[in-house]
Amino acid sequence: QVQLVESGGGLVQAGGSLRLSCVASTGRTFSSYALGWFRQAPGKERGIVAAISWSDGSTYYADSVKGRFTISRDNAKNTVYLQMNSLKPDDTAVYYCAAERRYRGSYYYWHPDYWGQGTQVTVSS
Repeated sequence: QVQLVESGGGLVQAGGSLRLSCVASTGRTFSSYALGWFRQAPGKERGIVAAISWSDGSTYYADSVKGRFTISRDNAKNTVYLQMNSLKPDDTAVYYCAAERRYRGSYYYWHPDYWGQGTQVTVSS
């Protein structure tokens, strides 16, 4: 069982930055989990934003955020981050942290086992 708690959302102007954090509580080794950030805008399906591997730290980004967002993890703190720069109004959504132990598949089709409650990010124009 894994519990995920996000923080760091808020209201920001276009062009600004935010950093989301997600702290995990787990009885297993945090470093054994693949971690990701997903988002869901009103009227749209939830989709992946970024992911980071448990095995080699490799990362994956949706095309819409490449070059603007950076995912990272601190295994000593059981925390995954999403640094979001050059924010656009289209980035407005609820952002969810997600995790799955020892996941090795495609992130494009990923449906993680564990989810946080979400944090709202609103980007004004």
